[in-house]
Amino acid sequence: MGSIAPKSVRIGVDVGGTNTDAVAIDFSQQDSPSRGILSHHKTPTTADITSGIETAVRHILQESQITDSQLASVTIGTTAFLNSVIEQDTRRLSRVAIIRLSRSFLRDVKPFSGWPAGLAGILNGYVGYVDGGLQIDGSEEAPVVEEQVMRECQEIKKLGLTSIVVAGVYSPIDKESRQEERVRDIIAREIPGADIVCSHEVANIGFLERENASILNAAILRYARQTVRNFRSAMKRLNLTCPLFLTQNDGTLLESASAAKVPIRTFSSGATNSMRGAAYLSGHKLGSTSAIVVDIGGTTTDVGILLPSGFPKQASAYVTVSGVSVNYSMPHLHSIGLGGGSLVLETDRGITIGPESVGHDLATKALVFGGSTITATDIAVAAGKTDIGSRDLVGHFTSNFLEGAQEKLKILLERAIEQIKPSEDPLPVLLVGGGTILAPDSLHGASKLVLPPFHGVANAVGAACSKVGGTVDMIQSLANQTSKQAREKACEVAIARAVKAGALEGSVEIAEIDAMPIPYLANQLRIVVKAIGDLDLIASLLVAEDEDTGDDDVYTSVESTKIFHDIVVEETPIDHHAYRPTIVRTAQGIPEWLISAIDIDYISDGCYVLGCGGGGSPGPGRLQLLDMLKTGYQIRCVDHSALEDDAVIYWGGRMGSPATTAERLQAHETVSAIKVLMEYLGHSTFAAVMPLEIGGSNGLEPFLWGSDRFYDRPIIDGDFMGKANPCCWQNTLSVHAPGNLAPCSVDSGDGQSIVMTRSTDDPTVDKVLRGAITEMGSLAGLVCKPTTGAMARKHAVLNTVSLSWRIGRAIAQAQANNALSTVGEAIIKEVGGAESAKIIFRGKIVSVENAMHKGHSVGVLTIVEVPSEEVDDLASTSMPAVVTGGSIQIPFKNENIYVEHTDSDGTKKIVASAPDLIAVLDKETGRAVGVPEYRYGYHVVVIGITCSPRWTETERGIEIGGPKGYGYDFEYVPLGKYVEPRSVIMEYAEKEGSNLKPE
Repeated sequence: MGSIAPKSVRIGVDVGGTNTDAVAIDFSQQDSPSRGILSHHKTPTTADITSGIETAVRHILQESQITDSQLASVTIGTTAFLNSVIEQDTRRLSRVAIIRLSRSFLRDVKPFSGWPAGLAGILNGYVGYVDGGLQIDGSEEAPVVEEQVMRECQEIKKLGLTSIVVAGVYSPIDKESRQEERVRDIIAREIPGADIVCSHEVANIGFLERENASILNAAILRYARQTVRNFRSAMKRLNLTCPLFLTQNDGTLLESASAAKVPIRTFSSGATNSMRGAAYLSGHKLGSTSAIVVDIGGTTTDVGILLPSGFPKQASAYVTVSGVSVNYSMPHLHSIGLGGGSLVLETDRGITIGPESVGHDLATKALVFGGSTITATDIAVAAGKTDIGSRDLVGHFTSNFLEGAQEKLKILLERAIEQIKPSEDPLPVLLVGGGTILAPDSLHGASKLVLPPFHGVANAVGAACSKVGGTVDMIQSLANQTSKQAREKACEVAIARAVKAGALEGSVEIAEIDAMPIPYLANQLRIVVKAIGDLDLIASLLVAEDEDTGDDDVYTSVESTKIFHDIVVEETPIDHHAYRPTIVRTAQGIPEWLISAIDIDYISDGCYVLGCGGGGSPGPGRLQLLDMLKTGYQIRCVDHSALEDDAVIYWGGRMGSPATTAERLQAHETVSAIKVLMEYLGHSTFAAVMPLEIGGSNGLEPFLWGSDRFYDRPIIDGDFMGKANPCCWQNTLSVHAPGNLAPCSVDSGDGQSIVMTRSTDDPTVDKVLRGAITEMGSLAGLVCKPTTGAMARKHAVLNTVSLSWRIGRAIAQAQANNALSTVGEAIIKEVGGAESAKIIFRGKIVSVENAMHKGHSVGVLTIVEVPSEEVDDLASTSMPAVVTGGSIQIPFKNENIYVEHTDSDGTKKIVASAPDLIAVLDKETGRAVGVPEYRYGYHVVVIGITCSPRWTETERGIEIGGPKGYGYDFEYVPLGKYVEPRSVIMEYAEKEGSNLKPE
């Protein structure tokens, strides 16, 4: 072993729920047949974790005879934190108190909205509200009031809670008042010893997702601290002086002291390591297609996509951890509670396997080892797949039970693969992890099954070969520099941070650049840069000392007392093909659509597609409406024919920056604006409500006002745009009947209201109100001059609530059918077929930039065709795109304006433009990606939908809604032929066997 160079060896350790794996790799020999692997060892994870690490590392140290002087680092990847959340392990999860900072905007959508009920029940300890929060420009919505924080602390102390999250609106851009830090200091003084998590230190902009991530982080902090302490103790007893790292979700390294503070960044590192390990062990020779990595451990199975480049595919805009939406970088994974230690039960509903697991007690609790619990490993032994333990101890299994359990295992794995596959076409499947003995000989959806060498320790291999990263997230002014100079500055900072974290200086490369213009903040650009480099194997890095000595050892003492809860049977999945909406008849015989939770889900997804990138995410509004329906409130929708010609209709929506809706959750701005305008006009009642625009969050707004929680009026199936537009005057009523916006009212939601009594023209209404709204936080509820049933029938775009419902249902069906690769085609079918809509382009977002056009700032989204080594195979039924090769640019002003294609020769051509609809879909989920989510690296599909003739039947309509309305001089060319959406109300009211019934 004398040929081993100093600091050329790295030890990788994976601590799983069942086994602890370790491997030593000499990276100076990585091109050899052995890939430089000097030694590897697998041992059961012990109750105190430390002993398992010591055993595994001591074994490989002895076997390889490497010395401390040859060792560059020890890197640990663990699923322990994630497993605790997936298993809802109450021993390791702390109940969390949340203090929200905002005077006006966080009351309606509660913490834990959209969470799995079981996990929310375990973690939800207390929710308090205090004044605070920021506006989008960084100014304070309200200052923090110390007395309010102290009162909340008293309530938290009464409950005995010590894990606390502080989450304020726009806290990631709070560089001056530092409200979260101030509240943290007050809490620390009032509740000594509390674990306090400030949301801005965990994730970025996107309030609910950031708060969710912070809650998970706070819940696991005590257990994480003890775990890291155990890791360090093992290092000391092994007389190792090299640095100790943990692997993060993106495959980079995190120094152990930092990992103890933000353990959520390591939640999915085990899966990332398994994919990186699979790539390393296979020599990166996967052919021309992607592969699926199935990592079967003792407690969970993680399934991800490994690109031919050898790197895991990263998740796009929508990321969940155990059913909880979060907003930080993670690999695109699907995890299930299946592993070698999974409990196997036979009930009157059939055989169930997992998610409960005996974990690291497999060696004592499984039948084959003399225990009394039937596990998945027992099934594998009984089936002759492995000879571990004693097969005689499972000889009593009946053939029906054994076959049923094997079939259940096969189904669970196949479903997991189907969830992650980009299309119906089969892909190679690489099996890694200690639980590969569970895998059947074949799996539906797999072109072949491959076991790479050393597959049993792929996680540890991936940990050993992890790189070092440096990330910067900063907002820069472009007043005195170009966007290119701002990006270069951010890159320099990211590279410096990577080097400081231990990267070899010459090896650092920029992995990601994410530039995001901030709407309504002139010359401001938010830039996120990630730099990644090789670990400097020579540099002497300092090992951080343990910072605390608390009583967290409680977790060690209770490891052996795990209690298995009754298995919670999930609700029957919704059959999105069989579902029928509920239509009732009023006393007057009018059919009304009673909106259900399923309808809200469909409409929400459809509205975001119709938002054309703008309008803000319907997500918070969806959660608000679902909570209302659960409480018992009713929401009704009617066809336009149900209204008399003189029926009074109140219409409008939220007005302002779409970026604001990511932080300012649903308030009652428009409800208040209606009240203000009713008082001004002397109205005591009205007949119905209607959205200004169906696109984005405004498509759901009238469902709030019209519910019997507020005005108890039906929503009309239609709107005045058929999409979303940047300006309120860009609507079909202003096209055909100008002068009908004023009098109108706006309300900020925090006590400020304005009534604009009259105006010389409609664009002036928008200009004046937008100036006022900028001073009101860049978001307000707008209610325009009430219109009538006759005007709506004549000038509105009809049946657009129905259209959003059909688009959302198409997305849900594609997800259920594993047909996300053709979700664009499914949407096109719903909006009228190939004559009405097109797949414009498929590719990857590479930049989001600011540009000036005629004195106005616009965003520009650039999408390039994906290189062959990154593209997933298209399904055989995929529709050809209008343009291929090269790249496209989409200028946007909140909403997407047009698509310009540049081919490989540099020839440019405009292939679609407003007023036609241009939507960007996330390829992984099928859902729309809006302007606030435009990010580098997302794989997307761009679709175009022909607009309503309300826009094109007059020259004025094209001037207002077409290129000229956005300040561009080229002529509008229709994408196709418009097809009027089918009314859900009329279709299901007339269908035989529908849900039509008397009210």
